[in-house]
Amino acid sequence: MSLLALGINHKTASVAVREKVAFSPDQLTSALDEVKARAQLKEVAILSTCNRMELYCSSDGPQLQTVLEWLADYHDIPTDELHQSIYAHADEHAVQHMMRVASGLDSLVLGEPQILGQLKSAYSVSLENSVLGAELGRLFQQAFSVAKKVRTETAIGENPVSVAYAAVNLAQHIFSDLRDSRALLIGAGETVELVARHLRNAGVQQMTVANRTLDRALGVAEEFDAQAILLGDIPDALPNADIVIASTASPLPILGKGAVEEALKQRRHQPIFMVDIAVPRDIEPQVSELDDVYLYTVDDLREVIEENQRSRESAAREAEQIIQRGADEFMGMLRSRGAVSTLTKLRGHYETLRDDEVEAALKQMRSGKDPEAVLEQMARRLTNKVLHHPTIQLRKASAEGQVELIDAATTLFQLSDSDD
Repeated sequence: MSLLALGINHKTASVAVREKVAFSPDQLTSALDEVKARAQLKEVAILSTCNRMELYCSSDGPQLQTVLEWLADYHDIPTDELHQSIYAHADEHAVQHMMRVASGLDSLVLGEPQILGQLKSAYSVSLENSVLGAELGRLFQQAFSVAKKVRTETAIGENPVSVAYAAVNLAQHIFSDLRDSRALLIGAGETVELVARHLRNAGVQQMTVANRTLDRALGVAEEFDAQAILLGDIPDALPNADIVIASTASPLPILGKGAVEEALKQRRHQPIFMVDIAVPRDIEPQVSELDDVYLYTVDDLREVIEENQRSRESAAREAEQIIQRGADEFMGMLRSRGAVSTLTKLRGHYETLRDDEVEAALKQMRSGKDPEAVLEQMARRLTNKVLHHPTIQLRKASAEGQVELIDAATTLFQLSDSDD
């Protein structure tokens, strides 16, 4: 089995590039089926978040170039452009990478917990679409287990920080007091829930949650005593918003320059602080051209996030050791499974030889031959058959100077020349 993890993230590509290769939830089913068929993969999963897009694959051989070509075709991007931002990890390195991702060590915010839930969702989608099998499935489970150990055995999760936290932290730098600020949250997923929680902790009392479906918006709004509206109602709510934070899975911008211009007129140009943490972007980039608007994307949050990361570096070093042990354990399991298969074939082969010789010996005894002579002959024949191929291979290894094979045979059959 060959494992492959490839993708792009906040370290290798700008938000403009990342949004080109992002997969919406509606695209995942077709994408999984297409890449599995085109690259002849045994198993595949796709992780697509605001900061990364990654494919995890299992196949009978290297498939990097074929998967890259499919990715370029699917998103209508030149392969050369992808090559500038893509990274790829094979086998043990792919195992380590997935575990680092699951543990939050490869995130924009070091140690952030949301990525584990997103990875679990990617696992579930692949499982539901029957493109995940035993090997990749075991890797996911091992990654989840390692991430749990990292959370419980290190301080990586203390004083939680995230993109949501960084967005609210930045708002606190711009507004001296958030208690009188009104917030409009666009989206109703985990990130928006986390934003709402941080805003409430920072003193914000008036919040509005806008979403494509009202039920989902109500689900978030009720927890924080906020108002729930549909996306179509945003232009009416925007003039009352001092803070706008957007995070949806929409493939197209939800908030355009025209709507923001109109809201500013009604606010008599009282400033609006906006953070777009969605990929693809929810707020048109041209909005940043407007006076009295402070628009930030996930890439603009780096400075805030890097300050928080420094406090987690010691815990991250401990986490890396846990991940290495987890990766070693998984690779050992794969190797042992390979040994089990070989041992099964070996035992089956020699049991067949044994049964054939026993049957031949019994026939000779039934015909009246001396049992002692028959048994001696059977033992010699069985010994010769068992040693025939190993003898040929060892002689060949000796002639070709393959000392390691001879040493392996010495160890395997306990042929040490020691007195013991």
